[in-house]
Amino acid sequence: MTARAYTGRQLAPALGYLGSRQKHSLPDLPYDYGALEPHINAEIMQLHHSKHHAAYVNNLNVTEEKYQEALAKGELLEAIKRDFGSFEKFKEKLTAASVGVQGSGWGWLGFNKERGQLQIAACPNQDPLQGTTGLIPLLGIDVWEHAYYLQYKNVRPDYLKAIWNIINWENVTERYMACKK
Repeated sequence: MTARAYTGRQLAPALGYLGSRQKHSLPDLPYDYGALEPHINAEIMQLHHSKHHAAYVNNLNVTEEKYQEALAKGELLEAIKRDFGSFEKFKEKLTAASVGVQGSGWGWLGFNKERGQLQIAACPNQDPLQGTTGLIPLLGIDVWEHAYYLQYKNVRPDYLKAIWNIINWENVTERYMACKK
């Protein structure tokens, strides 16, 4: 058996995908607003940087948030709306179920094949979703402390708020479409 070497070219799309899902912030200019005077005055630089450029950054963040929801599109989004009322209510319910796990475990979005419905479940420890509930796993949120403790300490709700920024909705959609067959 040989080990496969991964090149930067192979990893770049994956890393770019993750990076693009993070909030953008207005970068500081590497020079003072007045550094270009007398050719461009400080007032123009300050206006363009703190107002116009800031507006573009804010609009980019809003657009990316809408894009995340749009990725859960088509049949999956319709099923979420049907079974939970709205995408926001779905997020609230899955977050609440995940926060409520005592100790370690998982919050899940699963598919109930008999009913043809999406369901939310929580499993303690390593208990498998399908083996304990019969639901087909579509999306799992790891709430074992090792998943978040170094960054979020013991504040699981902050971790769960952040996790929504990196969910791969294309994968969840593929899983949903596959289990409906």
